[in-house]
Amino acid sequence: MRIAIIGGGAAGFFSALSAKEHHPNSSVVIFEKSQKVLAKVKVSGGGRCNVTNGTSYISDLAKGYPRGEKQLKKAFSEFNTRNTWEWFESRGVSLYAQDDNRVFPKSNDSQSIIDCLMKECGRLGIAFKLGTGIRLIKEVDDTLELTFTDGNSTIFDKVIIASGGSPNRASFDWLEQLGHKIEEPVPSLFTFNMPTETIKDLMGVVVENTLVSIQGTKLKSNGPLLITHWGMSGPAILKLSAFGARVLHGMKYEFRVSVNWSGEQNNELVMNSLIEITNTNPNKLVANVRPFGIPERMWLFLLERSDIPSTKKWSEMGKKGLNKLVNTLTNDEYEVKGKTTFKEEFVTCGGVSLESVNFNTMESLVCKNLYFAGEVLDIDGITGGYNFQAAWTTGFIAGKLK
Repeated sequence: MRIAIIGGGAAGFFSALSAKEHHPNSSVVIFEKSQKVLAKVKVSGGGRCNVTNGTSYISDLAKGYPRGEKQLKKAFSEFNTRNTWEWFESRGVSLYAQDDNRVFPKSNDSQSIIDCLMKECGRLGIAFKLGTGIRLIKEVDDTLELTFTDGNSTIFDKVIIASGGSPNRASFDWLEQLGHKIEEPVPSLFTFNMPTETIKDLMGVVVENTLVSIQGTKLKSNGPLLITHWGMSGPAILKLSAFGARVLHGMKYEFRVSVNWSGEQNNELVMNSLIEITNTNPNKLVANVRPFGIPERMWLFLLERSDIPSTKKWSEMGKKGLNKLVNTLTNDEYEVKGKTTFKEEFVTCGGVSLESVNFNTMESLVCKNLYFAGEVLDIDGITGGYNFQAAWTTGFIAGKLK
């Protein structure tokens, strides 16, 4: 059996390895249009490669995917985070999970993952064709003819497309021509730009427990929030950008975000916490007693935002001062104008519609012997190893070539 893999990223490699392991007598070739393979693996997690997530419960894991949750829930019963962990460790790559459930190689170097995948390809005899793009796929009897960008053509029995996500709609034209439905690609996983907000002066400050929402929508998120020199980032913001990818695109990335710095939804409980501080520390300066674990620089900023002098004592706050502070802590508003891609990684929402694919096999529903894996599909996850796990899972299933 002649098998072609289109795309030399994480999903492409795992598809190829799965195909060769399930069909040892087949010939497997990975076609990559650029001169580099596994480029995204290299830069992931700041060069450490966030290879998967530490969540072992499938229902919890599936909730990390704004698009694809339902389909992946079923797919994870076949290959999930535990399988990923075992796969790499059994091939000599030790992994560890951080407190935030992100999983990295113990070497803290993405090259460990790349070397492992390359070594496995070498061991199994998987071939590579770099600088080779695909112009056209054509059904010929029970086979598929690939026409390359150089004009040459080759016949294959099975083809797995793992060409990755793209912000460019035209990148999916060749798949649409085959009859696949394409969901419009828009950015996912991005940070918020706040050019007019002075909070940017707190660059580097992290507030561990926040609640964030987009005004005028039902979009909400929670978790750590990082102040950057352009605005806001961190898991709470990135999660919000992923689940709100289409809505925020429709708003042209201009909206107001509301931040609850206390992480507590009940305003009465926030007020009670401040009253307790007032009762137990009446003579201390408000600047010196910080509630909810808020960092010092952020606390001073929030006091200024509430028109409360940092030299004031807690006993001098009064009801009016406490009300102001509760309002700032629970409903602090900022204007967002634009977005910034998260580090060197880009993730898109959109691609080949999940309606066009049989998720039991990853085979196309409109073109026989054609399979899909990874971000070319309308699947994307939040930050934390979710996107790589989707690549390993869909690649493993596609490689079975049922």
